[in-house]
Amino acid sequence: MIPYPVSLMTARSPMARAPWRLLTAAVLLCGLPAPAAQAQSAATRLSILQAEDRRAPSPTALAVIRAGARSGDGQTARIALRALGRLERPALIADILPGLRHRLPEVRAEAANAIAQAAHGLRGDATPPVALGPAQAALITRLVADDTPDVRAAVAESLARLPYASAADVARAETALLDFVPRATTNTDRLGLAKALEAFTRLQRTVRQPSAAVAETLRRLARTDAIRPEPERLRDARVRRLALESLISLGAADIETIMSAAADPDPQVRRLAVRAATLDGAEAVVARGLNDPVPLVRIEALRTSRARNPRDACGPALTGASDPDRHAATVAIDQLSSCGDNPEAVAYLSHAIADRADAEAPRNWHRAAHALVALATAAPADVRGAVDGYAASRVWQLRVAAARAAGILSMRDALSRLARDAEDNVVEAAIIALDATAGHEADDLYVPALASSGYQVVRVAARALDGSPRAAAVLPALKQALDRAEDDGRPGASDARTALRAALISLSAPPRAARPGSLPAAPLSVAELRRLAAPRARFTMRDVGVFDVALFTQEAPATVLRFVELASSGYYNGLTFHRVVPNGIIQGGSPGANEYSSDAPFMRDEVGRWPHVRGAVGISTRGRDTGDAQIFIDLVDNPRYDHTYTVFAQVLNGMDIVDRILEGDIIESVEIVP
Repeated sequence: MIPYPVSLMTARSPMARAPWRLLTAAVLLCGLPAPAAQAQSAATRLSILQAEDRRAPSPTALAVIRAGARSGDGQTARIALRALGRLERPALIADILPGLRHRLPEVRAEAANAIAQAAHGLRGDATPPVALGPAQAALITRLVADDTPDVRAAVAESLARLPYASAADVARAETALLDFVPRATTNTDRLGLAKALEAFTRLQRTVRQPSAAVAETLRRLARTDAIRPEPERLRDARVRRLALESLISLGAADIETIMSAAADPDPQVRRLAVRAATLDGAEAVVARGLNDPVPLVRIEALRTSRARNPRDACGPALTGASDPDRHAATVAIDQLSSCGDNPEAVAYLSHAIADRADAEAPRNWHRAAHALVALATAAPADVRGAVDGYAASRVWQLRVAAARAAGILSMRDALSRLARDAEDNVVEAAIIALDATAGHEADDLYVPALASSGYQVVRVAARALDGSPRAAAVLPALKQALDRAEDDGRPGASDARTALRAALISLSAPPRAARPGSLPAAPLSVAELRRLAAPRARFTMRDVGVFDVALFTQEAPATVLRFVELASSGYYNGLTFHRVVPNGIIQGGSPGANEYSSDAPFMRDEVGRWPHVRGAVGISTRGRDTGDAQIFIDLVDNPRYDHTYTVFAQVLNGMDIVDRILEGDIIESVEIVP
C-alpha cells in the first residue's frame, strides 16, 4: 500500500500516523465505561451527530450543533464544528470562526476545514448571500499566528479552496500562501502548502491565473535531492506528487523538474513525471516509463506516448498489449484502435478476437472485448464477421463489446437484436449506439425499453426519445415510465426521472412538479458507535485474494454504520467491481453491475479531512447526498476528489490484491472484523 511513503503503521510523518489517531478518537466519541460526566458528553456528541445526519432541518436541531461548537469539551467542539461545515450553509461561517482560536490544535484545524466546507454552498451562486472577506481574513491571521504545523496545514488548504468570486480575493489568498512558504519548514507544513497550492491552482485559475511565483514554488516542491537517503525522499513523496499535479494543471512543468521526478523512488511521482513529459526533450522520460517496473507508470507512459504523437504510439501500444499487468495491456489494446495502417497491430487485434471460447473463460473476456471494439475502428472490414458471433456470447460483457463495435460499424440489425437482450447492460449499450447511428429511426426500439426494470435502460431510452417526431406514439410510454420512477425509492430511479422529464418537456408535455425527496435518518446510537469504534472490513475477492480496510467511524459514522449493516447482511457478497479505471479507481457494490442499480435509500455525504490517497475507500455519488452503497477505491492519489466524496476507510493491507482486480471480479464476501 502506498498512500504515504511508508506503510500506515510505520511511517514517521504526522499525516501517516493520522489513521491511528482517528481510530483512537473514535473511542473518545462514545467514551469508555465512565462516570456520569463522560456519559453526558457521549450523549451530547450523539445528539450533534444525529442533528447533522438529519441536516439540521429545524432551528432546534441547528441550536444543538451551535451549542456543541461552544462546548468546553474539545471532542464535542470538534464534532460540532465539523457538522456546521458539512451542512454547507455559508451563513454558519460566523458560528465556526471562533473555533479558530480554540485552545486545542485539533479543534482549530477542524474549524479551518469547516469554514471552507461551509463556503462550498456559495459555489455557483450568482448573488452570494455571505461575503468571504471575514473568513479569508481570519484564516490569513491564523496562518500567521498559529504555532502548530497541523493547524497551519489545514488553514492553508482551506484558505486556498474558498470559492472566491473576485480576482482581488484570489490575489490576497495567493499572497498569504506565498508568504507562508519560508515558514513551511516541517514536513507537515510542506504537505499543507502542497495541498493548498494544488487546490489553489485547480480551483482558482478560472478567476485569476496563478502568478509565476506560484509556479516556481511548485517546481521547488516537486524536486528532490538525489543524494538524500531514499527513506527520507519517500517520506515527503506526497508533497512532490501534489506539486506535480499542480504544475501539470498549469502547464508549467519544466524539463529540469520532469527529469528529477522521473528518477524519483516513489512510483506515483514517476507516474506524474511521465504524464508531464509532453515537452520537447522529454522523450527519454516516456521511453523509460514504458519499461518501469511498476504498472501504474507504464500505463501513464502509454497514454503520454499517444498524447505526444499518435502516429508514433502504435509500436509502444503493440508491445504494451502483451504487458503482464492486465490493466496496462487493456490500455494498450484500446490505443491500437488508431493503428489501422499498422499491419502488425491489426493482426494482433484479429488474433485477440479469434478464439471466442477462450474469451468466455472466467476472468478472461477483457482482452477480446477491448480488441473487438478497437478493431472496429482500426479495420472495420476485418471485424464485421466477428461481431455477430460475439453478440451471441454467453458472457454479457462480450455482448456489450459487440454492441459498441456494432455502433462503430453502424450494424443496425445487430444493434436491434442486442436492444432486446435479456441483460440490461447490453440493452443500454445497444440503445446508446442506436441513438448515435439511427436516431429517431429506432424509436420503436426505445419505447419498449422504457418498461425495463433497469433504470440505466430507461434513462438512455428516454434520452433517445428526446425530441421524437412521433410524440403521440411515445408520450404515453414516457408518462407511464415517469409515474413508475416517481413511485420507486431506489437511488438509480433519480437519473431516469431526470431523463424522462427532459424528454416530456422536449415534446411540449411538461410533467407535474417533482415529488420532494427525503433522506431517512441513520440509526446512530452510542451503543452502535462504541461497537464500531475501531473495526476493519475484510474483502475476499473470488480468484484474486483478500484485502483489509480500516473503517473511520470517527470521521464518517453514518457511512460506516450503513456499510457495516450492509456487509453484515451479506449485501455485497456475490456483487462485483463493475468499473475499473486504470490509474484512477475501481468501483463496485451494484446488484446490476452498473452505475444505476444499488441499495436504497440515498446516503448523506460525510466529507472530511482524510484525503483521496492511494487506497482510500470512498462512496460513489452523482451530486451531494446521493450515495447509494456503491464504493470505490483510489488506485492513485486523486486530490481532485478531496472534500467532495466521502472517505470512510483506508486499505490497510492487500493493496497488491486491489491492483489485480479486474472489471467484473466478484466480491466473495465482506467480513467485519472487530
